[in-house]
Amino acid sequence: MRPFIALIWLVLLALPASSHAARPMITDDARIVDPRSCQVESWAKFNKQSTEYWALPGCNLGGNLELTLGGARTKADGESHASDVVMQVKTLLRPLKANDYGVGLTFGQVSHPNTDRSSSMVGDAYLNIPVSISFADDRFVLHTNLGAIHDRNQNRNRLTWGVGSETRLNSDLQLIAEVYGDDRTRAFHHLGLRYWVLPNRVQVDTTYGNRFANDSEERWFTIGLRLLSPPMLPF
Repeated sequence: MRPFIALIWLVLLALPASSHAARPMITDDARIVDPRSCQVESWAKFNKQSTEYWALPGCNLGGNLELTLGGARTKADGESHASDVVMQVKTLLRPLKANDYGVGLTFGQVSHPNTDRSSSMVGDAYLNIPVSISFADDRFVLHTNLGAIHDRNQNRNRLTWGVGSETRLNSDLQLIAEVYGDDRTRAFHHLGLRYWVLPNRVQVDTTYGNRFANDSEERWFTIGLRLLSPPMLPF
């Protein structure tokens, strides 16, 4: 097993790659992973009364189509259960370039196996349009989101939105900030740092978030790890 793990790390170290925005932002960006490449986004989210462990593997299937399948396990009251399953497809309508703008399209669904009243895996369907704008050679990037989600259990739709930013503090460190929400509840705010341990291959992050006008009940902290591969898929 150890030689196999070492081989994976050698592959990750072997080739250069372009940088991407991703975790820990909730607001999406108009970027996808490189063609024939994959990534794994993972993090722990520490809420007041529970802890969530997330893993979202995703791959670009050879061009302009990124598929993601993953989910979370939540630990609360001394028990652990599968709390979320996410399936997502993302494509770019206009790729983002430095000092320009990009437009993406994301659709998918999220289900909650532990609370869903149905035995099927059909969950809440969502659609999102991220628009990203690059300034000063990518030293500052602004992201805006507009979308909708269908709550299957309550049989109603919600409009979703988000505004976020990435500010490059140096070649390896970024400050991220965002506000996001929907048309039915108070919005959330989210602030954090993202650091390249190995440029364009291994990234760590930490964040703090809360709902506006809420002192402590819904606040959270996260610690995350993101791994990106070079092109490796056979198609």
